[in-house]
Amino acid sequence: MSTLPVYRWRLAPDGLATRRQLRALGLRPGGQDVVAQIERPRRRRGPLVAYLYRIDSARPVRPMTVRRAAALAKANAARRRCPACRRDAGYVIPASLGMCTPCADAPRLAA
Repeated sequence: MSTLPVYRWRLAPDGLATRRQLRALGLRPGGQDVVAQIERPRRRRGPLVAYLYRIDSARPVRPMTVRRAAALAKANAARRRCPACRRDAGYVIPASLGMCTPCADAPRLAA
């Protein structure tokens, strides 16, 4: 098993980019392996780590089709629907509550 080269923050060589940098260029890793990592030191915790990919091996981002947009809209609508009252909450239901805020507060207010 080989180890990855580690570069300090802002000192990565040209031709390597993080996922966010690739996305800003309209690219995606496209199945390639991580080639290096950069570390940003922090005072009281461990360093922040970002993985680097080769820009020349990256592929273009797949375009959003009508069917993919519809599926994404349907999935987001399901995340907004309260399972208790079946209404659209207008926001994504928090996983910690499992239901919309009025439904979560109802037992507490009734007591």
